[in-house]
Amino acid sequence: MKKSIVIVDDHILIAKALEGIIGNFNEFEVIYVCENGKDLIQKLEEGNTIPDIILLDISMPIMDGFETAAWLTKNHPNIKIMALSMQGDDNSVIKMIKSGAKGYLLKNTHPKDLETALTRLNSDGFFYPEWASKIIFSNLNKDMETEITVKISEREKEFLKYTVTELSYKEIADRMCCSPRTVESYRDQLCEKLDLKTRVGLAVFAIKNGFGG
Repeated sequence: MKKSIVIVDDHILIAKALEGIIGNFNEFEVIYVCENGKDLIQKLEEGNTIPDIILLDISMPIMDGFETAAWLTKNHPNIKIMALSMQGDDNSVIKMIKSGAKGYLLKNTHPKDLETALTRLNSDGFFYPEWASKIIFSNLNKDMETEITVKISEREKEFLKYTVTELSYKEIADRMCCSPRTVESYRDQLCEKLDLKTRVGLAVFAIKNGFGG
């Protein structure tokens, strides 16, 4: 069964073009299109099908992508949000991810890369291309809550920085100059301390709590 997608974009021509592109993907289908966040909320509250993934523009009238992502995160946390925008600046990327987006792409992305990103988002729970990962990595600050700082060791903090990247656990181990098993132990310890279950949860925690260099 194909994974369902809803496109939220006030530019109808772009939305329809995306719908046509995704229609050629084997694993995904667009079930409806919305012009802005308010339109999306209305459709969901009217009983329209809840999608697996939402492709969400940022700059929209009435209700923009930031507000929409925050509402979705609160009311439909199981929907995976992929920001798809012309805006690739640091502030937009960080703000969108903090609002709940699990992925971020620019609208000039090649269709093949869009398909790959949707596949990764569906399987892994998140997808940030290399350029977005660099923005996230460089903008993480050191404003951490005291209680959290006490709980987490320096090596665990270092591991948290890498959770927002595309690196595999083996590649993270290479960067940290330790074994994959040690990295897995950092993961397990943090999940237990923070009551989290997945790498996605750790990545979101890292972003929201400012772990970085």
